[in-house]
Amino acid sequence: MGARRHARIAAFQALYAWEEAHSDTEALLGFDWLDKKLDEQAMVFASLIIGGTLENIKSIDDQIRLHLKKWSFERLSRVDLAIIRTSAYALLYQKDIPSSVTIDEAVEIAKKFGSPESYRFVNGVLDGIRKATLS
Repeated sequence: MGARRHARIAAFQALYAWEEAHSDTEALLGFDWLDKKLDEQAMVFASLIIGGTLENIKSIDDQIRLHLKKWSFERLSRVDLAIIRTSAYALLYQKDIPSSVTIDEAVEIAKKFGSPESYRFVNGVLDGIRKATLS
């Protein structure tokens, strides 16, 4: 598993902790909570995702709401929400990363950490956001 995948997993876990326990951003960015330490490159990338997602949380959540079909925002599992938020940040603000890479990474993380159907749901929401950013 590459450094960027580790960074994306750490970012998703940080956003989950932020949502679940209203963790302090500074503590999240310290990464003391991680079992396995990230290398410097992964830590910088994860910090960018975490900070950027939290800084833009309202616009990200608005985009997520727009692309939920027959599902309310409040019904999202916290795992799926954290994965979608970090990936939506990448789709909306990290234009140097191909959207296919962002979505593929999110799907793989959802397969590992989400419910058996999470990856399909995550893929659908993110694909909707991707298509909206193209128009």
